[in-house]
Amino acid sequence: MRVLVTGGAGYIGSHACKALAAAGHTPIALDSLRTGHRWAVKWGPLEVGDISDTAALLRIFREHKPDAVMHFAALAYVGESVAKPDLYYATNVAGTLNLIDVARTFGVERFVFSSTCATYGEPETVPIAETTPQSPVNPYGRSKLMVEHILKDAAPALGLGSIALRYFNAAGGDPEGETGEEHDPETHLIPLALQAAAGLRDSLTIFGDDYPTPDGTCVRDYIHVADLAKAHVMALDKIVPGTFEAYNLGTGSGYSVREVIDTVKDVTGRDFPVKMGERRPGDPPELVADAAKVREAFGWTPTHSDLKSMIGTAWDWMAEHRTKVGLPKVV
Repeated sequence: MRVLVTGGAGYIGSHACKALAAAGHTPIALDSLRTGHRWAVKWGPLEVGDISDTAALLRIFREHKPDAVMHFAALAYVGESVAKPDLYYATNVAGTLNLIDVARTFGVERFVFSSTCATYGEPETVPIAETTPQSPVNPYGRSKLMVEHILKDAAPALGLGSIALRYFNAAGGDPEGETGEEHDPETHLIPLALQAAAGLRDSLTIFGDDYPTPDGTCVRDYIHVADLAKAHVMALDKIVPGTFEAYNLGTGSGYSVREVIDTVKDVTGRDFPVKMGERRPGDPPELVADAAKVREAFGWTPTHSDLKSMIGTAWDWMAEHRTKVGLPKVV
């Protein structure tokens, strides 16, 4: 299949493009390059554009004739979404509506949507199954849930088949070192800890150590980005036109903030200062996936998602990549 990958120059999108190419598909990356990177597009053509630009989408669909859409393009900073909710609804919701409209104009029946565990908000129980009530606590999570509702309604009305993949904490780098995580600003724990280990920041802050967890810090389910990408490719073959399904992507195991920091120090062989900060509003104590549904439906099993492998591949990527592109080097 020819697959249009929105956000294909981003962290998860570029890994998906590699996985698509490895499976014999042709990925066409569409990215505005506001947060994506040209260097991340290696497995197919790059179209620079925005999902809100109807004229650009019409041209891209006419020229490339995609058979399916894999939709990653979105704004994804929780704090920014609170300060600028209008921007998040315009981009994540209205932009996706525009993409769906153009895709259906060209007869596309397969749509894989990058959703998030943020649609669950602060669940009362864990692990979190797909049947857990979705009550997002910020505009980012609400914008993703709105798109899920749109896709669910579009299935019988428009004949569009779609799968929403609600993933937990993406981590790691391509095991072959061809792409990886490079955000500005960086907000994710593992790369922040690795930057501290690399001497690129003075210290790392833990936000709260009084949660009802074994060591008092938040617990999260980390999933290797290559395992995420594999699941997206598998989803293409599971889509039934005119239906909508949602699946969690996680390992079913959680690691605390302290466990992650200790493992970063162990993997890198480096120590660094760790400071204590106040809790951040809206941080649930524990987010761990129940991924039984996707394992049964896809036969999908994470193969790279032990914590040391995720941190090791991210560390290798950071050290080599920063040297190549002229960023401050690991010291």
